Amino acid sequence: MTRIGTSDLDVLPLSLGGNVFGWTADRDTSFAVLDTFVDGGGDFIDTADSYSAWVPGNEGGESETIVGEWLASRKPAGVVVATKVSQHPQFRGLSAANVRKAAEASLKRLGIDEIDLYYAHFDDETVPLEETVSAFGGLVEDGLVRHIAVSNYSAERVREWVAIARRLGVALPVAVQPHYNLVHRNEVEDTIIPVAEEFELGLIPYYSLASGFLTGKYRSTDTAGQASPRAQGAAKYATEAGLRIIGALEEIGDAHGASIAATSLAWLRAQPTVVAPIASARTVEQVPDLLAGARLELSDDEVQRLDRVSEWAPSRA
Repeated sequence: MTRIGTSDLDVLPLSLGGNVFGWTADRDTSFAVLDTFVDGGGDFIDTADSYSAWVPGNEGGESETIVGEWLASRKPAGVVVATKVSQHPQFRGLSAANVRKAAEASLKRLGIDEIDLYYAHFDDETVPLEETVSAFGGLVEDGLVRHIAVSNYSAERVREWVAIARRLGVALPVAVQPHYNLVHRNEVEDTIIPVAEEFELGLIPYYSLASGFLTGKYRSTDTAGQASPRAQGAAKYATEAGLRIIGALEEIGDAHGASIAATSLAWLRAQPTVVAPIASARTVEQVPDLLAGARLELSDDEVQRLDRVSEWAPSRA
C-alpha cells in the first residue's frame, strides 16, 4: 500500500481510470471491470464530473453515476474515490459557488456522503485563486470532501495555491495529477516533480499508458482498421524512436513474465513522488495487466535503461 501525500489515504499503487465508463464501457462492462479490479486488490478509483460529456447524447456525470450505482450495489470496503470539478458543461470553472454546487452534484451521483479526494481539474485563471482555494477549504471544513488536490496545474500555480491555503489556514492539497508517461516526461520531471517533493504531494499521473501506445498494441502510425477511439492519439507515438521504447519494455517485461503495459506502469511507479498511475480498462481482460503493474518491481538498471531509451520523448525536445 502507498500513502497519498500527507493524507491518511493508503492505496494499492494503481488508480483505475473511470473516463471510459459510460463511453467505451457500458454500465454492465463497467461493473465487471470494477468488480475485477477490486477482487484483484485494487482500491482507488479516479473519475470526474465531466466524464463523458464529449460522447454524443451524454451530458456529463455518466462515469460518476455508474461508479455510484456500483458502490451502492457492491458496498465495497476501503475503496478510495477521487473526482474532479471545472469541466462539467453545467459546472464550468472554479468560482466558489460553482465548486460548491459541482461537489454537491458529484456527491449525489456517487451516492456518498464525502469525496475522498477532490481535484481542481484544470486551472481557471478567470477566478481569483484565493476564491478557489477558500472554496475547496470550505468543502473540507463542512465534511463534503476529505482531501483536496490539483490537476493540470503549473508548478507556479501549485506554489501559489499552497501559499494561499497556508495564509487562510485551510486544507492543503495532498496530490497533483499531471500528464506523465514514458513518452511525455520533460515538463513533469523538470517542474512538477520538484514542487511535489517540496510540498510532499503525491503524484498521480494520467495518460499513464499514452492512450494505449505503451501497451504495445499500436506499432504503426497508420490507424486504418483500428476500432478504438484512442487509436489516433496512441499511434502518433509509433515512430522508430517510439518503437524502441516498446522494444525495451517488451524485453524487460519478458524477463519478469510481465506485459508491456505492466512494465510501463512499473517504470512510472519508480519515479520520485509517484503514488498511483491512473490507467483505464475497457474490458475485464485488461484489468490483470494493470494490477500487475501495481506490483511489478523493476531493478535500478531496468529503470535507467528505460530512462535512456525514452530521452527522445517529444516533451523532452
